[in-house]
Amino acid sequence: MKIIVDHIQDKALILPIDEPAETFAVLSAMQRDGECTFVGPVRGTVRAEREFDHIRVSGAVDTRISLICSRCLVPFENDIHSSFTIFFRKGSPSETCEEDEVELAEEDLVSATYSGNEIDLAHDIEEQVAMEVPLKPLCDEECKGLCPVCGIDRNASNCTCEESAFNFKFSALKDFKVSR
Repeated sequence: MKIIVDHIQDKALILPIDEPAETFAVLSAMQRDGECTFVGPVRGTVRAEREFDHIRVSGAVDTRISLICSRCLVPFENDIHSSFTIFFRKGSPSETCEEDEVELAEEDLVSATYSGNEIDLAHDIEEQVAMEVPLKPLCDEECKGLCPVCGIDRNASNCTCEESAFNFKFSALKDFKVSR
């Protein structure tokens, strides 16, 4: 998705987003690596407007993904939503980087550079979606997970296994003896 800078005049330029997840390299890699499966396209809107010496791009993206619960291993679907604002300044990234250490202001954390007459938003959009995908997905906050003894899904049924207070972290050291 590209914005032609000359098309942004006195009033804001509003563009719709409706792209399959496969058109974004990072999202396609996430799907290929099994992190999640994109059930629907990435949809949203982007608003670009000129402000002083930069271009403000704000927008929101939504998509639906399929995940596997990290506790009970059951597949489930989840909606992803992300809103963002990025300030683009003309120039190359090397011009803004200095060798001295400087403290970044809040606007520096959400700013980027562009060169030429167009701004490519594909990387920024895929980054916004990727950051919303949970690292440890849960089908429910109250998910009970699997029984560590018999492996039954505790959400679906109860098992008769005893709850032991055994700590597996140091089980390899249980027979360790120190000779003096």
